[in-house]
Amino acid sequence: MRLSSIAMVLAGAAVPALAAHYSIELNSANTKIEFTLGDVLHTVHGTFALRSGTIDFDPDSGAASGRVVIDVASGNSGSEARDHRMHKNVLESAKYPEATFVPDSVEGKVAIPGQSSIKLHGMLTIHGAAHEITMNVEEKSTSSVMDATVRFEIPYVAWGMKDPSNFMLRVNKTVQVSMQTNASLVTH
Repeated sequence: MRLSSIAMVLAGAAVPALAAHYSIELNSANTKIEFTLGDVLHTVHGTFALRSGTIDFDPDSGAASGRVVIDVASGNSGSEARDHRMHKNVLESAKYPEATFVPDSVEGKVAIPGQSSIKLHGMLTIHGAAHEITMNVEEKSTSSVMDATVRFEIPYVAWGMKDPSNFMLRVNKTVQVSMQTNASLVTH
């Protein structure tokens, strides 16, 4: 009896060691960030570059941390004149050259390996101010790689950026952002 009691205690002590924490290492070469802004006449599509990114999370507790940095000055819509106005008047990218996202929680169950639809909550700092945001994430993972599509909206005018609309141009006050990534997944 005594040997079985010791075995049960050891087995119970091992359970916390089996609980995994994960880190997602984003790579700029494998990450594509796109934005879409509608106006009355047409829709503008563009891209931003990733500078760096790591997201750590505990799938059991939902706790998350890390930092994702976007190169705001890299914003490109394919029109030099439009991009010049976007950087100078709206984003003020010379003054605010990057945006950062710091996650704090994951809502939903992350299946590793497998597929999941989850929400990633945190703070997005853009144009010099931090804003609470929840992003929708569709992910498919193996034990070492995660393919993910992240979607969210930025109400840029409500967040203090200039509305580029004028008497001839009427644009939406919210920009749609999506990020597709093929990231390394590390188990701790």
